[in-house]
Amino acid sequence: MVAIEELRRPGGQVARILAVAACYYAAARLGLIRELTVEGAVVTPIWPASGVAVAALLVLGLRCWPGIVLGAFFSVLSLTTPDVWVLFVLFGNTAAPVCAAVLLRRAGFSTDLGRLRDGLALTFLAALTATLISATVGVGTLVLTGSLAADGFWPVWLAWWVGDAMGVLIVTPLLLILHRARRPLPLGRWKEATALAVVTCLLVPLSAYSSLSLLFLVYPLIIWAALRFQLLGSVLCVLFTSVTATVAATDGLGAFADLSRVEVMMKLQAFNGTMALTALLLSAVITEQRITRRSVEKACQELVEVLEHLTAGDAPPPRPHTAAEDDAEDRPWPTGAP
Repeated sequence: MVAIEELRRPGGQVARILAVAACYYAAARLGLIRELTVEGAVVTPIWPASGVAVAALLVLGLRCWPGIVLGAFFSVLSLTTPDVWVLFVLFGNTAAPVCAAVLLRRAGFSTDLGRLRDGLALTFLAALTATLISATVGVGTLVLTGSLAADGFWPVWLAWWVGDAMGVLIVTPLLLILHRARRPLPLGRWKEATALAVVTCLLVPLSAYSSLSLLFLVYPLIIWAALRFQLLGSVLCVLFTSVTATVAATDGLGAFADLSRVEVMMKLQAFNGTMALTALLLSAVITEQRITRRSVEKACQELVEVLEHLTAGDAPPPRPHTAAEDDAEDRPWPTGAP
């Protein structure tokens, strides 16, 4: 409670805004390491800053939106000299994650991503719908300023939109899971996790850099990670695979050799999108099933205890509160509301 009260103070709010700005800027610089040129415009296959922005708004609250503006401004400043048109780009890069956070809250989104509806909401509301704003405003600004020809609007718009969507699909779930992570894995699970990591590090580069187009080989790894380690394992696998495939694509090697830049972008984004969507939804389904199974097992155990007491002629024991009920009773009003 002390930590929460400190964050509510003006100094704590400023610290949060500065932290969001720093994380956004760092994620943007990482995304700019690998670029593709589409219709003369430079785009990033994955824009992790959009995922950082959505995660920050969900965890820290909507009041931290100035941090996104600051981070986006310094990102633009590191690339070119800003002018009045940069305000439109800043508006689009800020409005998209804010819209995503608002839509997710209205949909009853839970940051633990333990339900299928949470995975669907993050995919269709945050990744595919809200990012339309940043892509439309950003590419429209390029056309209005003469930096992009009008006939190049749609190819660049598609690349911009998919890059932002991939950032939300890949980075946001990872940050949300890391934020809620509490208990380390048991020793036996670490052995399996190490084996999965070794196989992934060997198989993913082989599939990405092979001229035989063996990208489909990564899907058994994602299924393995989702079945055994749920969202954290599958998202880490997807992140490593996406980075490896992006490096191979921007270098024009392996499965992306002898393709035009537009074809490279389409193949890479289709691969990254289907892979991230598979990991997110499969992990959500598995987690939801496990939670349901534990609830049923607990209910059966309580029923057996009640029947034993009734058979013995005693009064049934008081029903213990579940963790969800305790959380609901003790949960304060949301602190991140605007």
